[in-house]
Amino acid sequence: MSFLNWFKERLFCDLAIDLGTANTLVYLKGKGIIVQEPSIVVVNKLTAKVEAVGKRAKDMLGKTPTSVVAIKPMRDGVIADFEIAEKMLDFFIKRATNNRSFLLRPRIVIGIPTGVTQVERRAVKDVAMRAKASEVYLVEQPMSASVGAELPISEPTGNMIVDIGGGTTDIAVISLEGIVFNHSIRIAGNEMDESIIQYIKKKYNLLIGERTAELVKMQIGSAYPLDEPMTLEIKGRDLREGIPKTIVVDDQEIREALEDVVAAIINAVRIALEKTPPELSADIIDRGIVLTGGGALLKNIDKRIREETQLPVFITEDPLTTVVLGAGRMLDDFELLKKISLI
Repeated sequence: MSFLNWFKERLFCDLAIDLGTANTLVYLKGKGIIVQEPSIVVVNKLTAKVEAVGKRAKDMLGKTPTSVVAIKPMRDGVIADFEIAEKMLDFFIKRATNNRSFLLRPRIVIGIPTGVTQVERRAVKDVAMRAKASEVYLVEQPMSASVGAELPISEPTGNMIVDIGGGTTDIAVISLEGIVFNHSIRIAGNEMDESIIQYIKKKYNLLIGERTAELVKMQIGSAYPLDEPMTLEIKGRDLREGIPKTIVVDDQEIREALEDVVAAIINAVRIALEKTPPELSADIIDRGIVLTGGGALLKNIDKRIREETQLPVFITEDPLTTVVLGAGRMLDDFELLKKISLI
């Protein structure tokens, strides 16, 4: 490596971050996505020391001794625990930059939900600044996802994007580098997990944990009947006997468990369509609805929305990374970033 290239690498390390309720992704300019980890921190209550972050912390969920607690610092897309969020972000930034020191502090672009308050925005900005950022740009997640999905946001045409994350579902209609209409609900992937837990508890008197519920959702969860029936064996604790028990559930049961959450998301899409200006509605009829976020991976959710709205529905190539890829692309286009970032 030449001295000039070495110097450039040491000079700065601009970052894009999708600080999500379920997962945090970090994109390093020139390198791509470096970190893709669950937004979980395990802390020792006696010493206040961070024991694990990310995937290792998730593996400990429901298995920690009383002196150790697993904390999710993000709730509904916003910071619920400021101190833990700062430690988590600092850990991921160090991981992304390989613990190297840089001559200039990084500029950071962060994707946030559309419905957050000014106070919540300030909290996100403060956490990033305390994690050694020189400048912090906040971009609404649907806008960032639109850039990541390579939608023509600079043109005078309507683009509808539905970002189903862990804590929030963000729906936006974008035209001429601006959000014409947005609607955000705090119902998304986490509520799907909770609905599965409650359904299994009510129907089978079986208590399952968050990780099991998430596995059920990913393996056999669906929003519309599948071509081939699916079943899954799950383990939990029998609430009557108090002993471990195994049951088998099928996709139809899990679809029933998820119905209220899926219906709420579809209703939010309907509201957005009703509020969209007529000229842009015509564009959406032609261009359709773009789905992104982890919730877009729920089997047949595109078919269900297509049937309910009678519009074309497309899922981005990699729904989990669309937001952070969009934020990363903005690091190469600061003119666009300045136009669409929040003050």
